[in-house]
Amino acid sequence: MSEWNDKVIEELRANGGIAPSMGGATLLILHTTGAKSGQERLSPLLYRERGDDLVIFASYAGAPVNPAWFHNLVAHPDVTVEIGGETRSVRARVAEPAERDELYDWNKQEYETFKEYETKTHRKIPVVILEPAA
Repeated sequence: MSEWNDKVIEELRANGGIAPSMGGATLLILHTTGAKSGQERLSPLLYRERGDDLVIFASYAGAPVNPAWFHNLVAHPDVTVEIGGETRSVRARVAEPAERDELYDWNKQEYETFKEYETKTHRKIPVVILEPAA
């Protein structure tokens, strides 16, 4: 996964935040601190904008466990993101159940693959809101 992430990150940085290999999807690069290691980790992720907030989805393509970046955000919620060559400071919070359901359904309307992810796993896929840092 690390090698794949590295290639996508390189592509995003070279193309202003667009990943041609991902169907032209607009992705962000999430900078987290490892929950156990304390080392910086980078993750390219699909995101949606909702007002001033960014919304990301811990789908892990329907895997039975949450992605490592999700655990890192829970442990260290103050993070940065790169979007189209710009770096922003944000604070992460996990969406509450009703809010999560609304946001996940909203995302499925735009990205049908997220419907498939739900069917591949028994876990409730977390939704994370990245709010601008104060």
